[in-house]
This record gives sequence, structure tokens and C-alpha cells, in this order.
Amino acid sequence: QVQLVESGGDLVQPGGSLRLSCVASGFDFSRYTMNWYRQAPGKERELVAAAGNTVGSTVYADSVKGRFTISRDNRKNTVHLQMNSLKPEDTAVYYCNTWGVYDSRDYWGQGTQVTVSS
Repeated sequence: QVQLVESGGDLVQPGGSLRLSCVASGFDFSRYTMNWYRQAPGKERELVAAAGNTVGSTVYADSVKGRFTISRDNRKNTVHLQMNSLKPEDTAVYYCNTWGVYDSRDYWGQGTQVTVSS
């Protein structure tokens, strides 16, 4: 079955950096778009970044462009989110996601907490 396991969340000061990782298993990782979403308290879950199954096919939310970088390693079934110049408004639970592996639905990891605060 599909498993997505995130790691790397932490408490960091404004202006700092974090690198999130998501290890996937149970499906042919290289064939599927991998996404990072986040959800802050009291807010809707939002797409942060996506990495398609072709080289260079990435998408970013306007709020993170120029600060966050998504990358994937198909040999290790892993997708990363490098987050630089972090702001307090980046505080959220970050989720790894893919869609449509065995049926038409989303698959989610358990989430990893990122807190940006001085």
C-alpha cells in the first residue's frame, strides 16, 4: 500500500532554513507527481510546491517562490522541500502528497510540524 513518511520539521527562527523529506513506498514513485501541502491552524490546507515526473516540472505557490525548492530523488523514492528565509507565516503542518496511484484519490503522509518563531 502507499506510504508517505515525512521528517525534518522543527522550531526555527525567522530567516532560518529547514529541509523536509518524504520517503515514499508501495508504488512506482518515478511515475507520479509529488506534492508538499501545508495547513496552518484555522486555515485551509494549501499546495506549497509540486514536482512532476519529468525533469524541471515544478510548481510553487506565490507565497514561497524564490524561498522554497522542491526536489526529488527517484533512486531513493524521496522528495525534499528546502525552505530558506523562513517567515512566521510559514508556520504549519507540512504534508507530503500524491494522487491517483491505485484509485482516484489523494494519499497523505502523517505531517511534520514547522514552527517559525523567535
